[in-house]
Amino acid sequence: MSLFDPLVLLLIAAGLYMAWNIGANDLANAMGTSVGSGALSIKQVIIIAAVFEFAGAVFFGKRVTSTIAKGIVPVDSISLVDPHLVAIGMLAAILAAGFWITLATFYNLPVSTTHSIVGAVLGFGLMAAYYGIIGFEEIKWTVLAKIVGSWLVSPLLGALLAYVIFSIIRYFILQKADDPYNVEKKFVFLQIMTACYIAFAHGSNDVANAIGPLYAGLHALEMAGLSIPLWVMALGGIGMVVGLGTWGYRVIETIGTRITELTPTRGFSAEFATASVVVLHSYSSLPISTTHTLVGSVIGVGLAGGLAAVDLSVIGKIVVSWVVTVPAAALTSALIFAGLLGVGI
Repeated sequence: MSLFDPLVLLLIAAGLYMAWNIGANDLANAMGTSVGSGALSIKQVIIIAAVFEFAGAVFFGKRVTSTIAKGIVPVDSISLVDPHLVAIGMLAAILAAGFWITLATFYNLPVSTTHSIVGAVLGFGLMAAYYGIIGFEEIKWTVLAKIVGSWLVSPLLGALLAYVIFSIIRYFILQKADDPYNVEKKFVFLQIMTACYIAFAHGSNDVANAIGPLYAGLHALEMAGLSIPLWVMALGGIGMVVGLGTWGYRVIETIGTRITELTPTRGFSAEFATASVVVLHSYSSLPISTTHTLVGSVIGVGLAGGLAAVDLSVIGKIVVSWVVTVPAAALTSALIFAGLLGVGI
């Protein structure tokens, strides 16, 4: 099959669209604390993301990409029936997740792109089972259980780590300083360093949300071998940076200013905690939600200043969007897959 085959071009375009969405929503979450604390401007954040997000995606993103591509739905079994079904199913999953994230970004809601794509891939798998292409038992439920478990652990771990880090900074540095405001200025540099760290971490984990299904589709069509091509990883990195630069400001505002007041010390604590949790899971090949982890970390920092420092109404809206994400993406993916089969793509 040629690179210019309509189905291949649709897959690549959809992958870029999904990567753009990840940049506009998820990467914006990751960098929102730096903007909210005043450590960096949006332009500076885009420059940092362009370097470190791209590096994380290209050099450390293959582990999680493999999990998204083949770890949820038995794509090899489906390929034995018809390789085009894998490509069509992954196209449906990318489009479904992308549509949901675009809607959420429009309403300034930081949803999980990881939840979106996992739910969408699952929706494709369930519909494939409904059509009798595979058995329901062939869906890799144990892998899904591990992924869902990591979603529950990661925000709690982020909150706990951020709470501890900021509490230590406040007790040993801020409370003993003659001028806490100078102290905050010194932490601006440290937060810039953690912004680089979190951009790398985000790229290493969340590029898989766009590139995993794309690679699975290309591999099924014999457009990619067993090893994920470098150009595919680069495609994801470029798309995410463009998404941040063109539409990311909407979610940056929610993360950076609406949950709790952020200062350089608070922002440093939240970012360092989030990046550490994400890199740990990337090494473990588990796709976790950077969004959930960061929001948990920001809440942890806010709680270190007392419950009144946290805007519970904003958190409530975010949590509702999280709960809806997986079923909404799964249902949309199933419907798109059925529709594409119906029109004979």
